Formats: sequence, C-alpha cells, structure tokens
Amino acid sequence: MTAAPLNLIKLSVGTESVESLIDWQSSKQARGPDGLPRHVTRMWPRRDAELLQGGSIYWVIQGLVQCRQSIVRLDEVVREDGIRRCGIVLAPEIIRTTTVQKRPFQGWRYLPGSEAPPDLPRTRQNEDALPAALSAALADIGVI
Repeated sequence: MTAAPLNLIKLSVGTESVESLIDWQSSKQARGPDGLPRHVTRMWPRRDAELLQGGSIYWVIQGLVQCRQSIVRLDEVVREDGIRRCGIVLAPEIIRTTTVQKRPFQGWRYLPGSEAPPDLPRTRQNEDALPAALSAALADIGVI
C-alpha cells in the first residue's frame, strides 16, 4: 500500500469562486514562460521531494477548500529585488473537491494526503458550485 501524497493548502486571496480562479489562471500574469499556471511564494518547501511525488495544492476559496491542482514542479524565481522565491508550477486542470471549511491562515501549510478532502466524482466536476455561505453552513453541520 502506497502512502498518500503530501500536499499544500493555500488561501486563494481575492478569489470569489472556482470559476474566478480558473479565469485568473487563464491570464498571462498567472502563467510561467512555459504557459503553465504557477503560484509564486517566498518560502521554498523543505519537503519538496515529497510534494513532487503526486502532491497537489488545495485552494481555500471564501473560507472553504473547494478544489485542487496537481503540482508539476518547483521552479526558482528571482525577481527584480534579487530574492529567490519558489514558483509552484501547476497542472492546468482544476479538480473540484468536496467542500471543507478552513479558517484563515497565512502562507501555505502542508496537508497530508490522509487529511485532504476527496475529489468530487468526474460526473460532478462541472456542476455549478453552491453559494459560499450555503456551502459553509452545510460544511459546518457536516452535510458536505
């Protein structure tokens, strides 16, 4: 039996829905030179080898974990200030997950695979999302 992959969890600040995350990642600003979406962060994950063995980044949108993206690789990014940063290069496909409430936090955190919310079935990936307040209320009482 293989161990569940190590993942990251990150707030998607300013994102209102999974659709707005998709729109943002379609923009030129969110893509690297290879055309893949990436998220640039100050800190380089110390457990990078584990993340690159099938890990994903789980996005918290409006206080709820709602989707994930597979991590393709980690690129070094050096901006005008000369500071080394980590570019988390992501697969373009955004996979919806079951909705789970998550309190705000700064930066990113490791998320063991055993604690990650499961993906929605493929047949439900294109469903319209519930309003964030309704999803939060249902998650709070354990319905979703």
